[in-house]
Amino acid sequence: MWREVTVWVDGKLVDPAEARVSVFDHGLTVGDGVFETVKVAAGQPFALTRHLNRLVRSAAGLDLPTPELAAVRSAIADVLVADAPPQPGRLRITYTGGVSPLGSDRGKAPPTLIVVLAPLQPRSPTTAAATVPWPRNDLGALAGVKTTSYAENVVALARAKAVGASEAFLPNTRGNLCEGTGSNIFLAFGERLVTPPLSSGCLAGVTRALVLEWVGGEEADVPMPALADADEIFLTSATRDVQPVHAVDGRALAAAPGPVTRRAMEIYAERSAADSDP
Repeated sequence: MWREVTVWVDGKLVDPAEARVSVFDHGLTVGDGVFETVKVAAGQPFALTRHLNRLVRSAAGLDLPTPELAAVRSAIADVLVADAPPQPGRLRITYTGGVSPLGSDRGKAPPTLIVVLAPLQPRSPTTAAATVPWPRNDLGALAGVKTTSYAENVVALARAKAVGASEAFLPNTRGNLCEGTGSNIFLAFGERLVTPPLSSGCLAGVTRALVLEWVGGEEADVPMPALADADEIFLTSATRDVQPVHAVDGRALAAAPGPVTRRAMEIYAERSAADSDP
């Protein structure tokens, strides 16, 4: 595996087996960091500008120093050049509070920047999801921020996998649908295409935004019981693109993909192939 992974840490490419960050890094000790995951195809990162803009917004949400995007782009370029020949990849950009005292206070050290490129595993044509009882805090300080504090997602995804699903659907504190552990959710009620609004506490997904722009649809609160009324459901994320859901909590959907989902998949594939940085 290590020969297939390319790692850049704080200014240089390093051997993956030798990659290190301090045990006092705030991203490790308290989860004080943000990240982005970017799909790479034919040596090109997709929608990189949108992802970097969100990295800046997430850093501001944690009151971290604004990332120097020229330096981030340079690090990404180094990693991509080292990946020869190019392979479908999952590019992970991590930006943390850096070396700090133990506890919540930040130190005076600069932030830590890490860029890793690993092979992107093929996704399944469809997926199953399971609802979990733990609400996403849509009123919390981290609502809508893509932080490295993913322990809640780890627990939720493990619960979903324990019942044969591969994604978990989380409610928010008001009992409305919020998001998946690593995806945004779209539902079709007949021809009406709906996704939870950002006020639900969900992440402002890059793929979600592109689907709304290219395919259409509306943002509206979806009470959790309404999942049972959806004719079609699909997920969006950087590595999934548009992925149909064939079952939720063991209830099979009539078609996966159905006509609305199939149209979204076709439009997204066509538009994303035409422009690598929309």
